[in-house]
Formats: sequence, C-alpha cells, structure tokens
Amino acid sequence: MDTWANWAGNQTADCSTVHPRGVDEIAAMVSLAAEDGQRVKAIGTGHSFTGIGRPEQVQLALDRHADLVRLDTVSGLVTVQAGMTLRRLNRLLAEAGLGLTNLGDIDEQTVAGAMATGTHGTGARFGGLATQLRAMELVLADGRIVTCSATENPEIFGPARVHLGALGVVSSLTLQAEPAFALRAEESCMPLAEVLSRFDELADGTDHFEFYWFPHTGSTLLKRNTRMPLDDGLEPLPAWRSWWDDDFLSNTLFGGTVALGRRLPPLVRTINRISVRALGARSYLDRSDRVFTSPRRVRFVEMEYAVPRAAAAEVVTAVRQVIEASGWRIGFPIEVRVAAADDIPLSTAGGRDSAYVAVHSPIGVDHTAYFGAVAQIMAEHDGRPHWGKMHDLDADRLRKLYPAFDDFVSLRDRLDPGGLFSNIYLDRVLGPVRVG
Repeated sequence: MDTWANWAGNQTADCSTVHPRGVDEIAAMVSLAAEDGQRVKAIGTGHSFTGIGRPEQVQLALDRHADLVRLDTVSGLVTVQAGMTLRRLNRLLAEAGLGLTNLGDIDEQTVAGAMATGTHGTGARFGGLATQLRAMELVLADGRIVTCSATENPEIFGPARVHLGALGVVSSLTLQAEPAFALRAEESCMPLAEVLSRFDELADGTDHFEFYWFPHTGSTLLKRNTRMPLDDGLEPLPAWRSWWDDDFLSNTLFGGTVALGRRLPPLVRTINRISVRALGARSYLDRSDRVFTSPRRVRFVEMEYAVPRAAAAEVVTAVRQVIEASGWRIGFPIEVRVAAADDIPLSTAGGRDSAYVAVHSPIGVDHTAYFGAVAQIMAEHDGRPHWGKMHDLDADRLRKLYPAFDDFVSLRDRLDPGGLFSNIYLDRVLGPVRVG
C-alpha cells in the first residue's frame, strides 16, 4: 500500500498504485480492478482541494502516460496523453508557434485533471479550458475504449468535457490551439469601491481581467491582459524584476508574512496594506502562457464559487462586510475573475456569464467559520462551487444549480453501473450509482 496526498495535504489515502503506459494497459488495469471489486481513480498532480480524485483503493498514476500523440500546425489540433502537464503542453505548443486560448493561473496540473474539474482562466469573451476540447478517448468500466467528439459518440462527449472523473478514465484529449500570441500585462492598484462600480466596464474593456482584493484594506491589485500579435516583439520583465515580483515577493516574502500573520493576527491588517503597495504597478509584454500562469509555492486551501456575473459586485461587497463584522484576520487576498457562458452540463459557467470569487486559507488554520460564511453568501446568489475546490454541497443542492444534472447522473449510471470510478466525494456530489 502507498500513501497518497494532494498538493495541499488536506486529502490523503492509503491505496495501491499502478503506473500504466498506453491505453491498453489502462484498460487492462481497469478490468482487473473491476474483477477484484475495487474502486479506481486516475491521478494527475493532485492540485484539487476536494476529494474528487482521492483514490480509495486503486490509484492509476498517469506519469508514464504523458506523451504528445499528434500536433497539426495547420489546424491547430493537438492530441496528448492524459498525464501530460499543462506546463509541458504550453512549451510544445510554443515551439510549434501555437498557444491555448485561455489558461488558469498555474500550469502544474495534468491536462486531463484540469479538464475534469472545470479549471478556468479569466476573460469576459472566453470560456474555461474545457471549451477548447475537441475530442477525447475514454476507458469505460467494462474495459472498452471509446473515442468521442461532437460527431462521434456526441451523447458522451458533451457531458464528458467536465466529467469529474465519474464516467471513465480519460486516456487522451484533443484540444484546439490557435496561433501563438502575446499578452500586454498591465497591473496596478485601484480602490475596491472603484473596481466594483466599474466592474462591467473593466471586465469588458480588456481581454483577460481579474483583481485581488486585500481584506482589511480598501485596495485591490488589478490585472488587465490584452492580446497582442507575437510578431510585434516582446517586452518581458527583466530577469531581476521577474524574480523579485513573482518569486521573492509573491512566494518567499508572502509565505513569511502569512506565517507572521498566523503567529501575530493583529499584524494582518498592516501586512495587507504593505503587501498591496509592494506589488505595485508594472507593465510588460510576453508570450501568453508566461503571463497567464505564475508559480505558487505557498501552500493553502481554497474555496471558489461561480456566481452570475451581474451579482459580482454585490457578492464581493457582502464578503467584505462579513469579514469586517467578524473579527477575523484574513491574510490571503480574495481573487475575482470572469468567464463567458458555455454549453457544458457540469461547467460552473454552464448557461450563464459568470464571475468567480475565490477565498483562501493557510494550511493548518481553522477556516470553518470563514469558508462557511462565504459559502452562505454564495448560496444566496445560486453560486456553483468549483469541483476541485472546497465546498460542502451535495447532490440535492447541486441538482438545483445545474439544469442538466440528472442527465449527467443518468449517463454516469449507464457507463459505470458498478460505481467503479466513484469515491466518497462523488457519491456525495452526484449521489450513489443507481442501477436499473
């Protein structure tokens, strides 16, 4: 038996681990587990904070199934094995003169894991990562290998774009890339009141918009990234400035201030005021994936909800009010992003333009009251929790938030009638498998 833990360390399990190479080995191991009556979970890099990927009995570690399958520079279609990380995919695409349309703020996840949990970036005109999927190969509970796309097994492909690991083991994915582009990154401080009063203007006025509000202050760090032709040349940050801002300030020093705030909570207000000023204004032009993503070495747990975009200002205001009334000392900034509506059944942006509000807590700190109060605010605005981030909703509540929820569950029950790919988390959020 092996001990598995996720990145944050808040999810652990004792399980047996196998390392398949190739889809036939994956299928054989799935069939063997089914014969032995053992549940199976495919595991990437463990960047989910929930138990969505927690392996209760057998872990399929896909580190040996992580190669490039094909890359067509004319169509922009790229097919990769499920265990490839986004970081490696970004590098391969850049070498071919291509890039992904949108990315989240880290690139350490596997491609398959990011798609399964509904990982998203930001941008009023852009959907989450799963909207870039064009096809996938699934190993089903009976060992069959099924290819699906908009034209081949579309009844599976549509829901499987965000599938939570509940339908089968994804062995490969085909994504639509586009010609490589640069991003003009503009970062500056702006009062929270101004950001909220101008929210739609700011969100619609640039390609990729987000802001970080520092609790106990009236200040935000505003990030606006504008798509630019790569041929116009790049103006990256000097190496020393990149190290200072993104390594030292955002990781080394931030980790130290978080630890200091834990030991001396009254200092948190002062630390936050200093932090927002220290990050300050900067502007640079670099390859898109280098702007979208940045290193994250300070360990934390996170909760994030998608709410209707029109409710963003009201939600952030309510979060601020509950923090100010509580006496808590919150050292992590609150992150707000946007996304366009999509047509994926279990996407958090399914059917509605969305704003994402994320709260964080250091490892080892009791976040129960804080996360619980924020979750109540989200519930009042029909908030949908990110599948890979902490929440306590169950199938009864989630069914009311997703119009096609029962259709997805019925597909799960048909493809995995024995619950081979389920675990405690999936039993909670989807309900136990119903046979017959």
